[in-house]
Amino acid sequence: MPAPSKTTPPALGTILVHVGPDEDSASRLVASVALASELEARLIGLGAEMVEPLLATPYSGVNTAEWVTAMAQQVETDLIAARASFDHLAARVEREWREARDMPAHALALVARACDLIVASAHPSRNYFHAADPAEVVMRSGRPVLVMPDQAAPLSGKHIVVAWKDTREARRALADALPFLHRAEQVLVLGVCDKDQQGAAQAQVEDVAAYLVGRGVAAKGQVKIASDAGVVGELNNAADALGADLIVAGAYGQSRLREWVFGGVTRTLLDEPSRYLLLSH
Repeated sequence: MPAPSKTTPPALGTILVHVGPDEDSASRLVASVALASELEARLIGLGAEMVEPLLATPYSGVNTAEWVTAMAQQVETDLIAARASFDHLAARVEREWREARDMPAHALALVARACDLIVASAHPSRNYFHAADPAEVVMRSGRPVLVMPDQAAPLSGKHIVVAWKDTREARRALADALPFLHRAEQVLVLGVCDKDQQGAAQAQVEDVAAYLVGRGVAAKGQVKIASDAGVVGELNNAADALGADLIVAGAYGQSRLREWVFGGVTRTLLDEPSRYLLLSH
């Protein structure tokens, strides 16, 4: 395969992250600051929480007005703490603070118009009135979402696996990932398929790798026959072998009865992340 040509790397100018007063928010913010610093990007910190609805019965003895007042005050206290954490941890990068009294995932989807990338936690420690569900953010925001695994170090991104499936979502993810792929030392475009699809899958990953090489990315294509490990197992095995801390993938899902129903690979990636995920829908 020819050496990558020299091209101007695509810019990733603005990163958006939800900030709360909790511990997983702090680690998410540290990772976001490190990424913004490396990419010379602006960082938007969004404080967003909402008062939880009171599930009371006539026999609960709860004073609804007092409860709502107390919970509203807690939201304000949390937003003040989140702002203080943001100002402290993001002091070394260009930054902007925003606030919303709203469900965090919904607030992030609205502010996504102002950013190129959203950073989210795979398993937030608080409920959806106080923390953002990454699946909801991926499906609603129209932006790539960098999903951070639990207790992860800041992203290196030197070695990356691109999960290839010949779909719109995978092509969208590939385009969204270009700022990361340009920085990588090695990129593996991996297709996982049944044995009778190997020839077609090989042609697809070679096309994608050649496209990336033409854009200045050090990429190669590979096909794995699906095994008992499943698609996600093969992706993680390939990432382990490459030393990759990032998997790029399209996110597949649809809204049904006000809930998101996901494809099996997307759901497993989100439920059991062993490294960073860059997901696009």
